[in-house]
Amino acid sequence: MGTTASQLGKDLLSEYQELTFLTKQEILLAHKRFTELLPKEDRTVQSTTRLSMEKILSMPELKSNPFRKRICHVFSTSDTKDGSLTFEDFLDLLSAFSDSATLEIKSHYAFRIFDFDDDGTLDGGDLEKLVNCLTGETDDTRLTPEEMRQLIRNILEESDIDKDGTVNLSEFQHVISRSPDFVSSFKIVL
Repeated sequence: MGTTASQLGKDLLSEYQELTFLTKQEILLAHKRFTELLPKEDRTVQSTTRLSMEKILSMPELKSNPFRKRICHVFSTSDTKDGSLTFEDFLDLLSAFSDSATLEIKSHYAFRIFDFDDDGTLDGGDLEKLVNCLTGETDDTRLTPEEMRQLIRNILEESDIDKDGTVNLSEFQHVISRSPDFVSSFKIVL
């Protein structure tokens, strides 16, 4: 554990604590886990060191999450949009999913994860993908086209306050604020 702390440096560790919702111990554990996922020859984490999305998705904490690829894409700062993460991207992900993150932060990132086309709104296409992720896309669980249309109509009727046919961030946050278990279920613990 001492080597991990010294690799990060006290100043950097303090800075990460200030900029995230993570404790010193959580940051050190995140660094350890990030380093373990690197190839043996690249175990020194630099600010530009990236873990492939494939490696991130191999983590047990993400393996069964139906939004795992979207999570990587939302938190990745890669210019190539490949879902790879730097250590700081990884910390941002863990911070947003931590118990200490605020409802506002969690709902902001949930909205971005569910906004599959990254256009700043949840439209019918985003909602269909969201439902398919949640129900699984097998023949046994897939909704019929009519069931899907009805469900999307119901979601929009409940959530689309300005009646423009989409759910924007503030409408989404309004809905989430009425969901008491959202904060406790939107988390990833290492």
